[in-house]
Amino acid sequence: MEKIVELIKQDPIRVEALYHVSQLGLPQCYIAAGFVRNLVWDALHEFSEPTPLNDVDVIYFDQGESTPDAYLVYEAQLKVQMPGLNWQVRNQAVMHLRNGDSPYTSSRDAMGHWPEKETAIGIRQIADNQYECIAAFGFESLLNCRITANPKRSREAFEQRVNSKGWLGRWPLLHIAP
Repeated sequence: MEKIVELIKQDPIRVEALYHVSQLGLPQCYIAAGFVRNLVWDALHEFSEPTPLNDVDVIYFDQGESTPDAYLVYEAQLKVQMPGLNWQVRNQAVMHLRNGDSPYTSSRDAMGHWPEKETAIGIRQIADNQYECIAAFGFESLLNCRITANPKRSREAFEQRVNSKGWLGRWPLLHIAP
């Protein structure tokens, strides 16, 4: 986790994004997925330029949220602050409906249902220059250049994602875990 936090601190765009997300004040709120994963894989491959972010996945967990489209307000706020990023904000307390799962109990639990384990990592700013990083499956496989299918999802969906995203071409040191 410390290695990931140090990498984040060296990336001004990620630091700024984390600051703006923290200002939303949402419960169990993290920036997750490629925001963390790609940064780590870039560092492990010693890339001098970061891989561009397709989107910035902001997750939070609010069971009491009464407005189903509240996430659109948060996305709009973030787009004003950092218009160059494609913000995707989602309340994980309702995502089980879309995914056909039992209700999730937290942001970490929701990440535990994502197709690959290395994507199920999130980070948030908890104070000035202080960050908390969580992972549904731990950090080891991400730091060891693995891509691991989540057994809660189909292997076919996992393989389709790996192929469509071009990860093995972009990061040649990656290997798919058996």
